[in-house]
Amino acid sequence: MAKRCVPVIFGDRTVLEQSAEQCGLAKPTKYIEGLAEAEGPCVLDLGAITTNDFATGTVNAATGRAGYTYVEDAINAALSGQVAAVTTAPLNKEALRAAGIAHPGHTEIFAALTHTRRACMLQYSSEVRCVFVTTHVPYAEVPRLLTKERILDTLELGAQAMRRIGCIDGNEPKIGVLGLNPHAGEHGLFGNEEETIISPAIELARERGFDVEGPIPPDTAFLPAKRRATDVFVCLYHDQGHIPLKALCFDEAVNTTLGLPIIRTSVDHGTALDIAGKGEANPNSLFEAVKLAQRLLSD
Repeated sequence: MAKRCVPVIFGDRTVLEQSAEQCGLAKPTKYIEGLAEAEGPCVLDLGAITTNDFATGTVNAATGRAGYTYVEDAINAALSGQVAAVTTAPLNKEALRAAGIAHPGHTEIFAALTHTRRACMLQYSSEVRCVFVTTHVPYAEVPRLLTKERILDTLELGAQAMRRIGCIDGNEPKIGVLGLNPHAGEHGLFGNEEETIISPAIELARERGFDVEGPIPPDTAFLPAKRRATDVFVCLYHDQGHIPLKALCFDEAVNTTLGLPIIRTSVDHGTALDIAGKGEANPNSLFEAVKLAQRLLSD
């Protein structure tokens, strides 16, 4: 990674050294107190938490607060131009809530702290790309959160991202919009969201020049032939896109937040507290997230 960029870890020295010891890894060798000192791979020691404040592998308010502090400081550094991009490790949502953080995850934190009106999640991999109209909300709330405007915003952000990253045919992105209900509603037999919200949003997108297919029945959207022909899928709720993407390429996929004034990429997995401190975690998604950040910077 150090050959591709100058990685600066926003964290705490004592915690990282304890983690390295637990996992049998080399400890960081370079610590800094300010970003002006970053001349190579290093740790920005923020002093947000100590090893006495938590037990490894447990949900804890102190770790939630520290994690939020790292993210907040990294966002401010990116906004001020002190870092080129931010790549995040996972946050534990229970720990965030225990710390009194109202935001349910990274996507919402980045949107709020950058004052971004239009933002959405993109899950990116070589096999499939998905953007999400809703993310960290209960399924019971999804139908009332769906609007033509929200679907169109997500579609447009996804199209912009694929133009930067690269489209299948090298021109305009081919976009698939999923239905909400079984069989995409079957013309109103199994729900009317397709007729009243999703299809009108698709028609508006076509009027604006986008190449859109849909509403696509969710159970057939991710078949191999469809994936090969589609640059990005517009998914209406979290698991609609996360399940196929993680089943196909869990260790390769990258999460990024679209619409921000800064570049933010992330791993596509959670904190895995059950294996914390055991040295068993696969870092490949983190490496891929850094690569995507660099790719976005170069476009």
